[in-house]
Order: sequence, then structure tokens, then C-alpha cells
Amino acid sequence: MKKKMNIIIAIIAISFLQGLQLSISPVLRQIAEHFPEVDDSLIQMLITIPALVAMVIALISGWMVTKISKKKLLLFAALISGVSGFLPFIADNFNLLLFSRAFYGVGLGLAMTMNTAVVAEFFEGPERVTAMGIQAASVGSGMVVSTTLGGVLGSFGFEKAYLLHIIGFIAFVILLVCLPDTGKTVPTKTEKVRLNKRVYLVSVVGFLEWIFLITFNTNIAMHISGSLAGNTSVSGILTGIFSGSQIVMGLILGAITKKTKNFTLPVAMVSLCVGCGILVIFPSNLIMLMIAALFCGFSQGMFVPTGMVMVSNAVPQVATAMAAAVFSCVMNFGQFLSPILLNNASKAIFGEVTTSNVYLLSTVGISIAALYAFYLSATDEEGRKQYENN
Repeated sequence: MKKKMNIIIAIIAISFLQGLQLSISPVLRQIAEHFPEVDDSLIQMLITIPALVAMVIALISGWMVTKISKKKLLLFAALISGVSGFLPFIADNFNLLLFSRAFYGVGLGLAMTMNTAVVAEFFEGPERVTAMGIQAASVGSGMVVSTTLGGVLGSFGFEKAYLLHIIGFIAFVILLVCLPDTGKTVPTKTEKVRLNKRVYLVSVVGFLEWIFLITFNTNIAMHISGSLAGNTSVSGILTGIFSGSQIVMGLILGAITKKTKNFTLPVAMVSLCVGCGILVIFPSNLIMLMIAALFCGFSQGMFVPTGMVMVSNAVPQVATAMAAAVFSCVMNFGQFLSPILLNNASKAIFGEVTTSNVYLLSTVGISIAALYAFYLSATDEEGRKQYENN
């Protein structure tokens, strides 16, 4: 019991590393004002470029677990996450900001992949769903801390939000003490690092979800209008609610999946559709913006852990890190492409790039993607059998 509790603590520490991705989301407006010569798409890439780097690192880490233990990889991820947050204090330069975020992406990629691999290694069956829910709740908690404090610290200067990366050093100590070192993963004749069709289908759905889901964090600080515009505390509150709702969803995920069963992923996508729709209609109403943040956060809190459970259940134990890597990779690729695709689509369709147009495109796009996900879920016999057995 004590061993599993230590593992849960380690999982929470890893999840807080992931939460740092959104630490500067509340201060994007100040960064844009501080560097007026920089295009908005590049400003938004401060959120998405870690995902691009993480995509590459995730794929590599799926192979690296056969050479280096998960614990050592995670300790390295924690150190990188800590160091990357202090690079922006070297000079007042946007390229340095961008590099520091890309450098953090190395730690993010390792954390995302290894977190799922750790859960899959130590937990089985329904216990795995519960553990993955705790993981999602922990990521949400990390995002709440990062985004809320990021907004508060950002009021004293946008660069102060980067101080939150001290979390990386704290996580390093926790992982060193709490996470067992089980050595590198060793393939056998019966269990090889090999994926199957189900992993790729779930990953495609993950790609579609994240193209539209990440728009909440990349646009919300610049979307709020009226008397709320430019208020970092408000954007911090909204991103905090987005993250906090993941905590709630993570804690009740087991109960939710018993009801939604094989349709959990499309249900999560419908939740995102509702949230984006509210953002389009009520950009200056704080209460409605908070409700929108809640629905968007529910979507992430439901989608990511469920997708991770599905891909890890689809392969042998030795291949779980690679399955998680592929799923993480395509989600991160979706994050990276999001501002490029949606901003260009907004300009082509509406003649200009605005946050309202982006959220409108997200509403329509995720609705179509949800229909596709419903179809896949309805025809997924293997997934239905797994839920019936549990």
C-alpha cells in the first residue's frame, strides 16, 4: 500500500511538470504588447512549440525505455523543466523566450510519455482507469497552480510567470525519493514493442481533439473583451477554471466511463463543442466565460486519460510506452498545427484573423470530429468488449 502511495505521489509530481505548459498562457497579451513587432501566431507558439518538441521526444522516448529506465528519464525531464524557466531572465529577447519554451518541450515530451508508462506498469484493469484519472486530476492541479499563479505573477511583469518552473526542481526531489527504479524495459519473444490499428485510430481522434482544444489557451487572454480586456487576473482565473475542471473530471472519471463506456471520447468532444460555442457568443460576460472554461476543461480531463487507457490496453506491457508516445505525439502535433491552420482558415473564410472566428471554426470543426468519433466508437467491437469485461 505504501509503495503504491509513493507511486501516486510520483505520478502527481510528473503531472505538475506537464501543467507548466500553460504557465505563461495568462500573460500572452503582455508579451504581445512588449514585442509589438512579433506576429500573433509566433506569440501563440509560446504555448504550442513545447508540444512540437514534445512530439519528437515522445517518439524517441518510446524506444529509449529499452535503453534507459523510466526513473532516470523522468529525473532528466524534471531538471530540464526547471532550468528552462530561468533562461528568459538572461536577456530581454523574444527568440530566447521561444527557445526556453522549446527546451521545456523536451521535459514535457518525456513527462507525458513516461507518466502513462508508469501508470500502466504498476496498475491493472479498473485500477488503471482510476490511476489515470488521478493523473488527469493532477495535471489539472498543476495547470491550476501554473495558470493562476502565472496570472498573478504576470501582473508584476510577464517574465515573472517563468519563475513557476521551480516546480521542476521540486518534482526532481519527489521522483528521486518516491519512484522505484524498475530498470529498462526488456522486449521478449512473446511481447514486442509493436503497435496495432486501434492505437492509430484512437490517436487520429486525439489529433482532431487537440487541434481545437488548444485554442482555449492560445486565444483566451486575447479573446476577452469589454471591461475585462487586458486583465491578466481574469485570464488567469479562466485558465485556472479550465485546469481545475480537469481535477474534478479526473476524480470522477471511473464513474463517468461506467456510463459513457466506449463513447467517452466523443462525449468529451461534445463538451468542447459546447465550451467553444459559448466563447463565441459571450466574449465579455465573465460568468459565461467561466462556464465555457468549465466545459473545455471537462473535455480535456475526460479525453486524455481515457485515450491513454485505451492505447495502453491495446498493446502488451512492453509496448505501452510506445503506444503512449504515439498518442502524445499526434496530440502535440495537433497543438502545434492549431494556430497555423485555424488562423489561416479564419483569414481565408472571414477575411481577418480574430479570436471569435477561431472559436467559431473550433465549434464547427470539433462537431464534425465528434461525429467521426461516434462512428468509430460504434464500430469498435474490441473496445466494447473491454468495457463489458470491466
